[in-house]
Amino acid sequence: MKFLDLAKVYIRSGSGGNGCVSFRREKYIEFGGPNGGDGGRGGSVIIETVDGLNTLIDFRYQQHFFAQNGQGGMGNNRTGKDGNDIVLRVPAGTEILDEDEETVIADLTEVGQRFVLAKGGNGGWGNSRFKSATNQAPRSANPGQQGIERTIWLRLKLIADVGLLGLPNAGKSTFLAATSNARPKIADYPFTTLHPNLGVVGIDNSEFVVADIPGLIEGASEGRGLGDLFLGHVERCAVLLHLVDGTSEDVVADYHTIITEIENYNDVLGDKPRVTVLNKADSLLEEEVAEKRDALQQACEGRVYVMSGVSKEGVDTVLRALKAEISMDRLRTKVEAEAEADEEHQEEKGTWQP
Repeated sequence: MKFLDLAKVYIRSGSGGNGCVSFRREKYIEFGGPNGGDGGRGGSVIIETVDGLNTLIDFRYQQHFFAQNGQGGMGNNRTGKDGNDIVLRVPAGTEILDEDEETVIADLTEVGQRFVLAKGGNGGWGNSRFKSATNQAPRSANPGQQGIERTIWLRLKLIADVGLLGLPNAGKSTFLAATSNARPKIADYPFTTLHPNLGVVGIDNSEFVVADIPGLIEGASEGRGLGDLFLGHVERCAVLLHLVDGTSEDVVADYHTIITEIENYNDVLGDKPRVTVLNKADSLLEEEVAEKRDALQQACEGRVYVMSGVSKEGVDTVLRALKAEISMDRLRTKVEAEAEADEEHQEEKGTWQP
């Protein structure tokens, strides 16, 4: 299945049915009075997150979605049939943007969430609604309310626990293939990965999701290379795994290149917890590993792990470090949610009047 993370969609909700002008006509009933029914409601355009999707490729082949109009009212006080809603099914992690591609209308992060993009128009009233003591035979009815027509953008940000970062050919896809059932393309040249890959990684009876994106290069935050197109996919991650190619001549410069690009991209990525790893240790001598690890530790002012995705040396240690960061993130999220709930409860308690 091809990967697509941005799609432009045109939607229109259904218009309401017109109200009916009708009068009761029966034998021996001289003044039957009005009996025109109301029009039916127009269908709405609804978006829903479903399980089993990780791309917006379906919206490349169909961009127009129109809900059904409501049926007009009929005589004998019969209300028109409501128009059918239309549901757009998207993967979890989809943002809905306005036509300007900046204003976020909704952010759907959980499976089963639904959001009404365009509400159907109300049906018009039939003439029986206008009957009064002074107007017992009204000959007017309301037209149905027009539907809403708009253009929106769908932007997918994959939901993963760990985001893989690094220069092209730093060994990200090799790491993902070695630790999960994902089978990304692996080759000895830059930009082997052209679109994000997801893999489920297991360690110590627990699992988490890792996202591999195309490698970043200098100037990526300004649009150079491929990585900037997919950096949004690691915004939702709990921790970033920064792989540095141990066979590079200047590992410190490589490290700073990536850090500069993610900090320039936005503050969200720049502030995320990071696990830094010196990769491809199997291709280095012990003295070279020690020298480059010490240089990286001074640059990042923290611990640097040593690993080889090919021989799997040090992989379990890195996975356990990632697991610890994910657990801390989930704990922080839980504490923040509880604090927010307590604050809302206190506000409700303070404003309640007997």
